[in-house]
Amino acid sequence: MTLFLVLIIVAIILGLIGAVADGLLFLLFIGIVVLVADLLHMALRTRRSARHRPLR
Repeated sequence: MTLFLVLIIVAIILGLIGAVADGLLFLLFIGIVVLVADLLHMALRTRRSARHRPLR
């Protein structure tokens, strides 16, 4: 969970710097890619752990 939160914060910071700083638009795109990759990782992790829970 810590990795998820750190990557979200990094994506937001990169996005803000890329949107504000002139000539650093590529940082915005890198932030978007990091955000999407992080959300996909968390979704796959949640889906995988839901399958392995024993039924009661």
